[in-house]
Amino acid sequence: MKLYSLSVLHKGASKANLLKAAYDLSSFSFFQRSSVQEFMTFTSSLIVERSSHGSRASVKEQEYLCHVYVRNDSLSAVVIADNEYPSRVCFTLLDKVLDEFSKQVDRIDWPSGSPTTINYTALDGYLAKYQNPREADAMSKVQAELDETKIILHNTMESLLERGEKLDDLVQKSEHLGNQSKAFYKTARKQNSCCEIM
Repeated sequence: MKLYSLSVLHKGASKANLLKAAYDLSSFSFFQRSSVQEFMTFTSSLIVERSSHGSRASVKEQEYLCHVYVRNDSLSAVVIADNEYPSRVCFTLLDKVLDEFSKQVDRIDWPSGSPTTINYTALDGYLAKYQNPREADAMSKVQAELDETKIILHNTMESLLERGEKLDDLVQKSEHLGNQSKAFYKTARKQNSCCEIM
């Protein structure tokens, strides 16, 4: 999972204006980096120009996903990531960047601004922080912990069955279960096995 580009743009009447951008092109060869950066800037501008106000979208380009958010006030942001990066985290990042940018940069500067005239330095930090979506996003971190717990639970049940013991045999041998509980277990087991076959 990787983020390659994070851009803030202003959607004008006919074209998008790049205000600020950050890139992580370390996975590309040194000689390709300038061309890749130009292509990402061009793609980001094109996506913003073709998107309507108040919209969020994800556009697939080869093995990359371009996530765009164009606000009603024409302030826009684009993040370019690989296919594996979670879309929800990308849109959380775009929302956060646009909110912060609109508070720090005066609205009058948006239509005519450029990367050299706009004073906003947080994009590089966000791009670095969000390289690992589990660390940057609390929901992703919780989901990863839940997935890990689920794997541990499955492994525990498998290890119980690997020792040659069957759950059915344990229920029959149990002294702590009454006859009604054993009958309930057998009935439930039969109903569940019926559904598994279908």
